[in-house]
Amino acid sequence: MNRRTFARCLAAGSAACLTQTGMPSYAADAPSEPLTALSPATWPREVAGIRIVDSRYATLAMRTLIGDSPAWLVNHAARTFYFGALYGESQKLKFDSELLFLACALHDLGLTEAHMGELPFEIQGAEAAKKLLSEAGLGADKVEIVWDGIAMHPSAIGGFKQPEISLVGEGAAIDVVGADLDTLPKERVAAVLAAFPRLGFKRRFVEGCASVVRRYPRGAGRSFMRDIGEREVLSFKPRNICDAITQAPFAE
Repeated sequence: MNRRTFARCLAAGSAACLTQTGMPSYAADAPSEPLTALSPATWPREVAGIRIVDSRYATLAMRTLIGDSPAWLVNHAARTFYFGALYGESQKLKFDSELLFLACALHDLGLTEAHMGELPFEIQGAEAAKKLLSEAGLGADKVEIVWDGIAMHPSAIGGFKQPEISLVGEGAAIDVVGADLDTLPKERVAAVLAAFPRLGFKRRFVEGCASVVRRYPRGAGRSFMRDIGEREVLSFKPRNICDAITQAPFAE
């Protein structure tokens, strides 16, 4: 399944079309702890042939990600970058590696205690990243690209944007559901998983998202957060557009 098919399935609310068949398999998604404490200084400069841009903005993104996120979410953000970059290479796309890294590293800030809130998690994260990078001096045009990459990563729209935006959602989809995983060399995927283990990601990701839905249900009416809310949060009753249309203040 490719990322656009995955996004269409989510938009249609169809769980059946998300079933994966014939996909390569990797090590079991068992909980474990990081081998060493990760920091900007210990972050590997190259994984699976993909190098990190050594810049003060990349270091700031690493520091924020590590400081504000649990280890399983840190590793997911890292894998999102490497998988997105690997996919971009496989499709012969040209992209700004630094901007892609910034967007990937910060794309799930809206799921963290420090940055979650009433807005949809992807917008909470995009706004947090915008504030962080703008205050650090990153140019407004580059900040806008990072914002778009984060805000659009759960939607089909992002897949039609420039690579620095589309590859955020692509990398995340590869890591979360295995979309397009079969397009990447197995040895390079294995290298990413070895550098940034999954740490029980499947269970922890669903639990983490469900926790956000419980606290801020109004922001979870769209994207995959609605699916998680409906499955995992008994009190979740998302609003329906039909009700808003019926209640619009116009005489018929």
